[in-house]
Amino acid sequence: MNTTPDKQRTLLIVEDDPALQKQMRWAFDACDTVVADDRESAIAQLRKHEPAVVTMDLGLPPAPDDVTEGFKLLREILSLAPDTKVIVLTGQHDRENAVRAVGLGAYDFFAKPFEPELLNLTIDRAFRMHDLQMENARLAALAGSPMSGLLTRDPGMLKVCRTIERLASASVTVALLGESGTGKEILARGLHALSPRSQERFVAINCAAIPDTLLESELFGYEKGAFTGAVKQTPGKIETAHKGTLFLDEIGDLPLPLQAKLLRFLQERVIERIGGRDEIPVDVRIVCATHRDLKAQIQAGVFREDLYYRLAEIVIEIPPLRARDGDAALLAHAFVQRYARENGRRPPVLGEDALSAIEAYRWPGNVRELENCMKRAVIMADGDCIGAVDLGLGAADEDLSHLNLRHVREEAERTAVLKAIARTNGNIARAAEILGVSRPSLYDLLGRFGLKKENGS
Repeated sequence: MNTTPDKQRTLLIVEDDPALQKQMRWAFDACDTVVADDRESAIAQLRKHEPAVVTMDLGLPPAPDDVTEGFKLLREILSLAPDTKVIVLTGQHDRENAVRAVGLGAYDFFAKPFEPELLNLTIDRAFRMHDLQMENARLAALAGSPMSGLLTRDPGMLKVCRTIERLASASVTVALLGESGTGKEILARGLHALSPRSQERFVAINCAAIPDTLLESELFGYEKGAFTGAVKQTPGKIETAHKGTLFLDEIGDLPLPLQAKLLRFLQERVIERIGGRDEIPVDVRIVCATHRDLKAQIQAGVFREDLYYRLAEIVIEIPPLRARDGDAALLAHAFVQRYARENGRRPPVLGEDALSAIEAYRWPGNVRELENCMKRAVIMADGDCIGAVDLGLGAADEDLSHLNLRHVREEAERTAVLKAIARTNGNIARAAEILGVSRPSLYDLLGRFGLKKENGS
């Protein structure tokens, strides 16, 4: 769950020819480009910006006609940042050194003079490969952690995970609120695993899945002979969870009579088994969850307000899958890998139409529905590609133009300029100050976006 700034679109250009430097920065303006003209400045830029991709000429000062300095830089880059993708630029007929560079660990090579479009494609592939390697490393690091069952990149969900981590050591009752299928039990288990009670039992009970007549005995236990069929003394879930964590799922479905009995336990921390007279002290942490609106239930008179405030010492609201940007596609890929492995088949590829359908669908059943959908698609898909038809969600708009970073950046800049000009009532000097640019730069932006007045102001 890394929340550091994204540095994965930074491109370092190592080139001692100023004209070629300028040409490359212009050609690759979709990236955050930084430049260096010799080995020392390249290493300094590498340490400062941590670029995902580097393009470098093998001929560098002080001897640009020799490759010694270039190979020395290549080794240093791969030693300091082994995940960095290095694309080596060589002379037209210098294939021997290019192959040697790849043998040392360079990602690819290009002969000068190069076509910017072709080199751009190679750079884009290098970024994609770096992204995949970083994601695989992140998932591998999470595999043994208490939160390994939860896969997300969404800032809102990452905030929930950080909250769980902070609360783990605190002895407070936590209420997890969210739609069905959003991962409430995974978070509850993570909270337990990160807590000082992790060596004790995690006991879960679904209050909606057990008939009202049996739920009391399930929670509080019973003595032998307490009712017909009670042939032996049986501890309940609360008692079983002593020293550990009790997870009360779907607490909003707890019947009113049991709400009163649960409230007494939360206040006194003692229970009485059905048919018993002895008070049994229980030390347990309570975590509850529900998809229902408990405050609305209080207003309707079906949930006790005093119980709510006992259970909701800390409330964590879990966002639905449709509100977690990018998570549906991320989880879909993970589920494809899992169920392909479980079914002993080669993992199929998710087609663009399938990914568009996944991102467009609202997922009312959240992660649970997505998981079932991907499991079915892996089993039923005929070939090595899963299409929208295999998902049963219908085709979605496959126009990917809204993902073009240049267009997104230009639209964001245009919006910011418009707001600054409006906020300052057309005062260019003040607007430039707000935007953090010089007045000439702001005039350039106004001209580029067609926002200049007829008089040029």
